[in-house]
Amino acid sequence: MAKETVESLCQRAQTSISQGDNEEAMRLYRQALAVRPDHPDVHYGMATVCYLVGDLDQASQHFKEVTRLDPLRAGAYINLGAVYNRMERFDDAIPALRRGIQLDMNRAEGYYNLGLVYRKKQQLDMAIQAYREATRINPRMADAHYNIANIYFEKMQYNLAVAHYREALEIRPNWEKALRGMEQAQVALGQMQDTQHDAPATQTGPSSAVLAQATGPPQAPVDPERMVDANLHGELLRNMHRATIDSDNHGRQLLENLEKEIEPAIKELSSCLLYPDSSANELNHCIRKFEVALDHLRRLQSLLRVATEKVRVLGETLLKT
Repeated sequence: MAKETVESLCQRAQTSISQGDNEEAMRLYRQALAVRPDHPDVHYGMATVCYLVGDLDQASQHFKEVTRLDPLRAGAYINLGAVYNRMERFDDAIPALRRGIQLDMNRAEGYYNLGLVYRKKQQLDMAIQAYREATRINPRMADAHYNIANIYFEKMQYNLAVAHYREALEIRPNWEKALRGMEQAQVALGQMQDTQHDAPATQTGPSSAVLAQATGPPQAPVDPERMVDANLHGELLRNMHRATIDSDNHGRQLLENLEKEIEPAIKELSSCLLYPDSSANELNHCIRKFEVALDHLRRLQSLLRVATEKVRVLGETLLKT
């Protein structure tokens, strides 16, 4: 009888919440708690109602009770972290949110709330990373793009701020805050570009590079009427063709490495670093995986440089003969 009664009371409470009658919902959940004080769903519902009516202290207590009764419920930890955010208990919010994300890494709201914490603690790069994870899971999360844009604006990286304000507006057109942020970022970006354009040239800029080239050995002019002779340049052309194919192959392998090795390794390592409740062995594994992928990338970059340099040298030789 107790189970059915609790379920019935919870269903009626949820209906009351949907109708905006939070007081009735709270009364029903209290009845349910009197019958089953150890029922995690009842505490979860009561925590939700307390949050809705602004009783954050009671909301946190009930969400904590859910985590005690049902330690694997990710949503309870994430909601607890969100409540701690509202209470400005940021040091308590971080472990709750990390635990929730560990239990379910596909909860965009967990990463979003973690971004809020890091933003409040002025750990801006960590905040951007958390918000990016939120948008990776839920690309339609306009608030995350907007918050990323605000951080980039604060860091004076106005081009990135504009890009993320634009992302937010594509999801939520005519959003006044995002429109205002976009306008301010575009003005700041224009002013920065004007300042750079008006700045005097220095000896370490492009002028000195041109001067260095001008003081080198004179270059023989290329005859525009000159034709490539297959008999004279056949072997050179074949070598150049092979070097071009090698360059193309190495370039494709490098792109494949970035997509299939570097990006997954970075995401895995990022997750371990952002939520350092992982074991030392797990973190070492992530670091090693990233280092292996990075070593492979460096080898591919070296091969690509050698191949493209060969193309350049052969091309210059062809022009001279």
